[in-house]
Amino acid sequence: MRVSSRELTLGLITLTAALFGGTLLLARSHLEEWQQLQIEQERLQRETAIDRKIVEKRDHWEKRFTNLSAAMPQYSEEQKTDILWLSTIDSVARQHGFQIRRIEAGKERQQGDVYELPIDCTDWEGSLDSLVHFLFDLQSRGAMLDVRFLFIKPKAAKVLRGRFSLSCAYTRGEADAAAVVSPESP
Repeated sequence: MRVSSRELTLGLITLTAALFGGTLLLARSHLEEWQQLQIEQERLQRETAIDRKIVEKRDHWEKRFTNLSAAMPQYSEEQKTDILWLSTIDSVARQHGFQIRRIEAGKERQQGDVYELPIDCTDWEGSLDSLVHFLFDLQSRGAMLDVRFLFIKPKAAKVLRGRFSLSCAYTRGEADAAAVVSPESP
């Protein structure tokens, strides 16, 4: 039996197509894995570039941290900051005619050298003027405060109601009387 050149060509093309198809079937899982690795490599290169820029600016951030930490209140390890801040907030609110009906302090969180105390006021009432003066007075007492959430709705003509969430930042240190800053001081 003789094989013609046409049959030989068709046989080679069929064999080539079968080998190519078999290779694709076997390599598909490895090809997807390779593509995922390429995507991961690009992501890691971007993150490395960002981290490198942050490291290059380390001196800037350390100077900024030093400046801000000098202005941050410092309390002793034994001092109960939740009671201190709640009483301070209550007295400042009363000074400005701002009524706080429900307020509670969250759990103190530590991030490095800085402590953070979340305070949630779930019900307050007052005028816009009393709210602004209350928040300004708290800030001017040497406190590092961040208003994380503020919700305001009208109740009457000039009376507003709402809720807010404050975060107080401070450091803990030795119980040195000169170093301890009280938020009660003007």
